[in-house]
Amino acid sequence: MKPTAGERGKKDLTRQQYLDLYYYMGLNRAVEDTMVKLFRQNKIVGGLYSSLGQEAISVGSAYALEKKDWLAPMIRNIGALLVKGVQPRDVFMQHMAKYDSPTKGKDGTSHFGDLDNLHIVSPISMLGDLIPVMAGVAIAGRYLGQKIVAMTWIGDGGSSTGVFHEGLNFAATQKAPFVLILENNLWAYSTPVRRQVPLENLADRAKAYGIHSYIVDGNDVVAMYKTAKEAVERARAGEGPILIEAKTFRRLGHAQHDPAEYVPKEMRAYWEARDPILLYEKFLMSEKLLDAKGKKEIEDKIDALLQKERDFAENSPMPPAEFAAEGVYCTGDACHKIQPKWERDKREVMPPKSSVSAVWTVEGFGVGKGSSGGIAPIHFGDTAAVQENEENEEKLAPKTSVKTVGTKSAKVASARGAGALRQRSRGKRR
Repeated sequence: MKPTAGERGKKDLTRQQYLDLYYYMGLNRAVEDTMVKLFRQNKIVGGLYSSLGQEAISVGSAYALEKKDWLAPMIRNIGALLVKGVQPRDVFMQHMAKYDSPTKGKDGTSHFGDLDNLHIVSPISMLGDLIPVMAGVAIAGRYLGQKIVAMTWIGDGGSSTGVFHEGLNFAATQKAPFVLILENNLWAYSTPVRRQVPLENLADRAKAYGIHSYIVDGNDVVAMYKTAKEAVERARAGEGPILIEAKTFRRLGHAQHDPAEYVPKEMRAYWEARDPILLYEKFLMSEKLLDAKGKKEIEDKIDALLQKERDFAENSPMPPAEFAAEGVYCTGDACHKIQPKWERDKREVMPPKSSVSAVWTVEGFGVGKGSSGGIAPIHFGDTAAVQENEENEEKLAPKTSVKTVGTKSAKVASARGAGALRQRSRGKRR
């Protein structure tokens, strides 16, 4: 019999950790339900993108990170933000474009981060671009000796972008301590995954870059946490980047304007019966980790928190009109004071210590036959191949002397040629 989420993970989690996962999934859904109400009241000025049915992925994977680790969410990963410590009021105000929001009302969705305290890099709308960015964050942490892991998410549609492959290949060649969560929710907007990729498992793409991968039930929060935890520890130990494909389903449309009528009713019904919160709640009840009283206490805690957070967000002012022109262009220190932190000797990464002579000898690489029939060695960098050039010129030189046409002979030949041309031209006119 296939092991359940509890059988796979009970020995690794404390009772409080089990309840934390339940709390954050409930908070994730309640925050989004609140934003739907705000959207319908015309209080949210930007787009609203639901993660209904995918909460276990955001919560389970982010919960596997340590406080010092870095993450970069996509717009559906609000659960990851909440686990990392972002307050619901910031999420509300950000979508309402309020002045007290993290971006001071300059954005209407979740494009915000916290580099100094929570180690969150802002989402990037161009899908896949966070992959090379977070690979760079991971490499920087290793350079500084911080033993951190960087994590980001991508959808099944986003995995078909060029930068997905470029970024993952870069992370692989650098053995970056990086974990990529691929949320296969079966639809890239209205395009089904079977029309995007000729693969059953998108995790197979990791083979092209020589990295490890996992496939996990994205609706099982315990399995999601355990898989992410193992991947994070392996990346931290120096095994390089790891790809996790989480199989799930996006139960609402791309955004609030999309009714998702392209989804077959049978498919929607199947996945609604596999709601990650309901499945986990049944498990907690069966394992005596949660009862009706404890469930109500958690729900009341979430309701009280969100009422306070919503009131704060709604009472926050809109940005003043004169603020519209500020922060459009970076003006140096007046804009931000982000500077490199040279925790190692700066001279280690500056010339001349950072470089060596650009001449390499690579045996067995690039060897082929030249036009002369000999071996054609490959030169790298600024290596001057003077001797080889001289040898090639000598080999390619003509073996017999070239007959020189004198000036007088050239004139006679030219005259004869011109006469022959005139004769042919007359023949054609006849």
